[in-house]
Amino acid sequence: MKKVRWGILSTAKIGLKQVIPAMQKSRLIEVAAIASRDASKAKQAADGLKIAKAYDSYEALLADPDIDAVYNPLPNQLHVPYAIKALQSGKHVLCEKPIGMDASDAQKLIEAAQQYPKLKVMEAFMYRFHPQWQKAKAIVEQGLLGEVKTIHAFFSYFNADANNIRNKPETGGGALMDIGCYCISFPRFIYGSEPEKVVATAYFDAVLKTDTLTSGILDFGGGKSATFTCSTQLEPYQRVHIFGTKGKLEIEIPVNAIPGKKARLWLQTNREIKEIKIEKVNQYTLQGEAFSKAILHDTPVPAPLTDALDNMRVIDAIFKSAKEGKWIRISP
Repeated sequence: MKKVRWGILSTAKIGLKQVIPAMQKSRLIEVAAIASRDASKAKQAADGLKIAKAYDSYEALLADPDIDAVYNPLPNQLHVPYAIKALQSGKHVLCEKPIGMDASDAQKLIEAAQQYPKLKVMEAFMYRFHPQWQKAKAIVEQGLLGEVKTIHAFFSYFNADANNIRNKPETGGGALMDIGCYCISFPRFIYGSEPEKVVATAYFDAVLKTDTLTSGILDFGGGKSATFTCSTQLEPYQRVHIFGTKGKLEIEIPVNAIPGKKARLWLQTNREIKEIKIEKVNQYTLQGEAFSKAILHDTPVPAPLTDALDNMRVIDAIFKSAKEGKWIRISP
């Protein structure tokens, strides 16, 4: 069976601890190289994960003709620049979320990708590949909740370290960019449509200068809404509730589903609650396989770049609303 040969840009923790080990479990994937600006870090990572090649620069990895695709978990401000460099080097690109610093940044990537129609590019929203979200989508589409009217998401963790990349405004840090992007993606995925306008409030840390507590309302029109709160300085917690006219669905761990444990959803209809258990899977493996299949079979990726752009447009509008204190209409 042919495999896609992957290169990893950076020794970011998410790659070393989660994504790479998960991808290595797939029969369709060979993680063939890893790069860091620090040669010793690259070698240490390569040795630890049994990766054949270690490079002391991202450019050196991109120049390797034996690499088919790259995974880009670099800091947010480097997502678009290195995704474009990868395309220019003839590589397919799976890029971590959020796709860029803002919608205009995302648009640059779309325009660049249009010049390379044979290459695949996708934003890495891994949650969509977990069967629990496929089940949630099916429950909604089957009408088991009646008409879905509102979706609520909460996502938080505590990290006040000024040296952490997630707490630096110049690298696209902050609650909304790091984890709020999920809270915006969830309702767009379930409704299958885009919000018309948003209103939000955000608290910015006086020292870090990043948003540490952001809440928003997304108006999807037709009496449909979504609400969310995300924070980088609260007790760690995550949950999604989907409310319909005939029932409610609760997703216990919507983002960081534990690979070795069954995921749980609770479906409430007719005042009865049914627990739904989902098989043990690794969503990073499933994501890597889905992207690799698109490469091997030359089929469209599961989520086009336009989806990533639409998510960034909502993020931009949330920031604007928090700053101006009013509803912001989202224009395509």
